Amino acid sequence: MALVVQKFGGSSVADAASIKRVAKRIAETKRMGNDVVVVVSAMGDTTDELIDLAEEVTTKPPSREMDILLTAGERISMALLAMAVTEEGIEAHAYTGQQAGLLTDDKYGQASILGIIPERILRTIKDGAVAIVAGFQGVNSQNDVTTLGRGGSDTTAVAFAAALHADSCEIYTDVDGVFSADPRVVPAAGHVALMTYEETLELAAHGAKVLHLRAVEFARKFNVPLHVRSSFSNKEGTWIVSENLSQQKAMEAPVITGVAHDRSQSKISIVGVPDVPGAASKIFAAVGRADGNIDMIVQNTALSTPGQSNISFTVPRVQLDTVVEKLRADRSDLGIKEIQVTEEIGILSIVGAGMRSHSGVSAKLFTALAELGANIDMISTSEIRISVVVAPDVLESAARAVHTAFGLDQESDAIVYGGTGR
Repeated sequence: MALVVQKFGGSSVADAASIKRVAKRIAETKRMGNDVVVVVSAMGDTTDELIDLAEEVTTKPPSREMDILLTAGERISMALLAMAVTEEGIEAHAYTGQQAGLLTDDKYGQASILGIIPERILRTIKDGAVAIVAGFQGVNSQNDVTTLGRGGSDTTAVAFAAALHADSCEIYTDVDGVFSADPRVVPAAGHVALMTYEETLELAAHGAKVLHLRAVEFARKFNVPLHVRSSFSNKEGTWIVSENLSQQKAMEAPVITGVAHDRSQSKISIVGVPDVPGAASKIFAAVGRADGNIDMIVQNTALSTPGQSNISFTVPRVQLDTVVEKLRADRSDLGIKEIQVTEEIGILSIVGAGMRSHSGVSAKLFTALAELGANIDMISTSEIRISVVVAPDVLESAARAVHTAFGLDQESDAIVYGGTGR
């Protein structure tokens, strides 16, 4: 008997018919002799609709009340799914994050998990029932409900899999696993059977939407095998495991595992930075105080102005105003001349463990972009990733061109079963 944690996203439980279909899958897993814990997201676009509703009421909703509002979506879907599983003849009980014992810090809207006390969940599976947990939410030290931010249901599922020492964590979505690119943008994207945590982390951090970054970090930290698959088919999905477990397929694996694209970043360029030790440290300390998450950084010496340099870096667009406001407030202390902002940029990334042992990857990437006429603004690399900033209007065509250049195209188009992409 195995303990399986299953997570179903919003498109998988978008309506009553979808909930019934998911309930049948859960019941089948239980009848196979497994203990089952389910984490569920809000139905369809419920979370976005709740956000829109709040914005109609107030221009600045209090963060505590906003978390109370947003957790309503998952509570609705968990209750309906528990009813549907019970209708299948399998006893099921629904729990909020608070009832399930998920403890967080006090940061509303983007809370971090501090721990899980899964007593009620353990009692439920010991009694032979299915435990259905509302994703995306927990409770802080003040006994207030909190939310984990976008993709928080993925993180909830992996956290419970780790706390319960589950044999696997199945992440159900609207595609048949992880693909070599977003099939909505690159129709020729191919299914990837096996990936490492490191590859998945790089893809998740640079625009791939199948898995949330924090969920993969949890899985790597606690060595939880992830199985990403579709709730609309019975096909084998993508297994995400440690690098040691993936060595068996290393010889046949492509150099590049995937191509990711990201429109959610903005660029800040600081002109006239004193070219002295500690200048960059002061700038990025200010960004840190504004809770800015930096991705790419480029610094170069200003040849026309000796003794000065220029620094450009990217931050999530949702953090742009706060970071820029902080930099402008500290401008005189930092000794900088000018702050320039590019709100909309495109970031294209290629990721693959095979890059460690193969040459010519950069040349092939830059050649494909040159043939497309896409100019490169910034470049960032890691051991298994190359990212470039390009104009947003060429980002999708660049993703398709690079995907083709690395021989990742498949003959038939990938199937996307549902979801609005919102």
